[in-house]
Amino acid sequence: MKLAISGKGGVGKTTLSALMAAEMVRRGIHVTVIDADPNPCLAAALGMPPGAVPSLLELKDEIEARVGGTDGYIRLNPRVDDLVDRLAVKHGNVQLIVAGAISRGGSGCACPQSVLLRRLLDHLVLERDEAIIIDLEAGLEHLGRRSAQAADALLVVVDPSRASLDTAARIRRLAAEIGIPQVLAVANRVRGETDEAYITAHLDGIPLVGSIPNSTALAEAERQGAEAAGRDPAVAQAVTRLADELEFRWNRRVKR
Repeated sequence: MKLAISGKGGVGKTTLSALMAAEMVRRGIHVTVIDADPNPCLAAALGMPPGAVPSLLELKDEIEARVGGTDGYIRLNPRVDDLVDRLAVKHGNVQLIVAGAISRGGSGCACPQSVLLRRLLDHLVLERDEAIIIDLEAGLEHLGRRSAQAADALLVVVDPSRASLDTAARIRRLAAEIGIPQVLAVANRVRGETDEAYITAHLDGIPLVGSIPNSTALAEAERQGAEAAGRDPAVAQAVTRLADELEFRWNRRVKR
């Protein structure tokens, strides 16, 4: 299963990425997680020590050699297959690749860093037979059309705020433009039926496939930059139900 996770900044998508990775490991699945958020925090949420994971975008000389750009010409299909083993850091049955923050000032979406990252995501989604979780920012710029269409689902994380729901609607429109086959919503920090009803009423038709309860223990882990898994049994149960639903949808899609 190959999942992309997006949503407004601050809604907990990095935490959900870590929790989903932990759930896959619990089910005996080896998973590769890509932190493609400009503010990479996934290593800590997975329980890895600070600075343990190198960033793709720290390889400035490598990027220039593979993609170019200094002379005004950019190679759009650089070799990336060898980068996975060089960049991935294993933590049990999870391996993490950190993209790093892209500086777009004056360079646009075709900057060399963005080209290399998009090509790496294409390689992971299209050419490697393994479970993938991609922690994205609110935009979908890093997903190429081919890898977007090959992803099994885009999970949009929302909370009980209008801003996050407006962002979800924008992400859904972007996803339709590049052909992502399934856009699904996950409600986070839900305090009860009122929150869930509000979210459902404002999802603009995006199917709600999971609801993660508000958790003081998980919020404290987020503040401390600590591992997300194992903090709250109610959250763990909700993530298990979410994984069951995604597996059901994935199996149904595969059988078609």
